[in-house]
Amino acid sequence: MLKHWAHLGVICLKYLDESGCCLQRASEYAYSPRGQQKQVKQRKRRGRRINILGIWQPQLRFDYALMLGSLKTATFLKLMDWQASIAQQHLQQTGQLSVIVLDNASVHRSKLVQQQQHHWQQQGLLLFFLPPYSPQMNRIEDEWLQLKRTELAGQVFEDEVDLAAAIMQGIENRGKKGSYPVERFSFN
Repeated sequence: MLKHWAHLGVICLKYLDESGCCLQRASEYAYSPRGQQKQVKQRKRRGRRINILGIWQPQLRFDYALMLGSLKTATFLKLMDWQASIAQQHLQQTGQLSVIVLDNASVHRSKLVQQQQHHWQQQGLLLFFLPPYSPQMNRIEDEWLQLKRTELAGQVFEDEVDLAAAIMQGIENRGKKGSYPVERFSFN
């Protein structure tokens, strides 16, 4: 129903999700001599995971933020406040409400987020929570797959700075290929 309303121009539909990248991806394929166990040598410094929090408006726009470590409520609130300000401008220009589809992660359902939802609704931003265990309904999952499979595939990064730069370049490349703008939110 939401896709139908978006297609009719009644709402601005976006999808939100978090994905993570590490300095070294796990080996998906490897060979070893017959009778010997496959071994993958680990680097001494494994590095910290970089998480990407993305908001995808299919074929129209991709907003994202990068962070080291896991997503915290305070960080999520900052990003959603930014999205609410974008939604408010969009509402004033087009009369369309913005709807963000997201999963039921504890950060998305926290008390602080629930308290802020009314304010976001006044700005024209509504949250639509997917049923539990249904990532296939979140269209941003395909973007994560393509980012990792085409833009970051086969690369090993020296440190988190190199990984972050590759993620940003990969997202920019996806935007250029799809002819849509990309904007990165900075928490500082």
